[in-house]
Amino acid sequence: MKHLELDLGARSYPIFIAPGILGDGALWLKYIRGQQVCIVSNDTIAPLYLASLKQQLADKSVCEVILPDGESHKTLAVLENIFDTLLQANHNRSTTLIALGGGVVGDMCGFAAACYQRGVQFIQIPTTLLAMVDSSVGGKTGVNHPLGKNMIGAFHQPNCVLADLNLLNTLPDREFSAGMAEVIKYGLICDADFFVWLEQNMSALMGRDTELLSEAVYRCCVNKANVVADDEREGGRRAILNLGHTFGHAIETAEGYGNWLHGEAVAAGTALALALSVKMGWLPPEVEKRGLALLVQADLPIAPPPNMNVDQFLQLMGRDKKVLDGQLRLILLTGLGEAVVSSEASVEIISQVLLAAGVGA
Repeated sequence: MKHLELDLGARSYPIFIAPGILGDGALWLKYIRGQQVCIVSNDTIAPLYLASLKQQLADKSVCEVILPDGESHKTLAVLENIFDTLLQANHNRSTTLIALGGGVVGDMCGFAAACYQRGVQFIQIPTTLLAMVDSSVGGKTGVNHPLGKNMIGAFHQPNCVLADLNLLNTLPDREFSAGMAEVIKYGLICDADFFVWLEQNMSALMGRDTELLSEAVYRCCVNKANVVADDEREGGRRAILNLGHTFGHAIETAEGYGNWLHGEAVAAGTALALALSVKMGWLPPEVEKRGLALLVQADLPIAPPPNMNVDQFLQLMGRDKKVLDGQLRLILLTGLGEAVVSSEASVEIISQVLLAAGVGA
């Protein structure tokens, strides 16, 4: 088993990574502080793993909320289901919420935990690769708005993260590839050695080699934990974790949440960020080629939707959370494993990159 700590002082917490650890109650049940537990899952994951989880909670007072699956349901209206269940079951401030699912479930469960009675505890049990390497770690929670992705939320850290690699056995190939977009991101932004390792092992990773997956998830979590420990609330360096996300969120919003998976949109957005970094003269074209080749090897898209146009992209990007004082800040690369947050890319240059990528005028 691999184990690391996300160092946030009194709010530090462990991340456990191994196959089969969902069934090891001795490892993680101690992170439930009280007797009341509410499991939040969705109608895809619950039939697969809810019974196994409830077996570990036999001595607790347990209720459950089964949400509809999909990014299109990551809304305030659907979030109300969690609050309704908690209130109907008379859960108090000592309750612990457990997120059993991918990034949507984790974000919604965490946001509910941040809001219910002004903040209760929760545990992350991610069931997708993307959630294991990214969204379950770091305390970002929230829901989407029709005008922008993840625009309503809170920072709220979990008690622990339990990454049981066996839960990936039922993950569809498309979802697995989507998660790999976030894996590749860490190599590009802050860990050149990891990027080289991914180049050497991507074929076996796509074949779901458990030992290699364990190492990949661990390396991603170490990188994210280090960045979050330095900048928990994204006042500075943490923004580099959003490589490709400003472009990607525009794609998700324009195409309708869930039509493009988050990782797919991030992959296309990363390709645009690489191209823009080269256009700015900051990144050697060879690094762009290697980044694109790795995304393609992971069965990810590297072109944006052809039905989008430049004005639509720019309008949606202008609503991004990284816009500061009217300036669009993008995550760009100055080298392999070297990312910066920059406002230097002009609208003209961004437009040129979008047009070159096939976006409509």
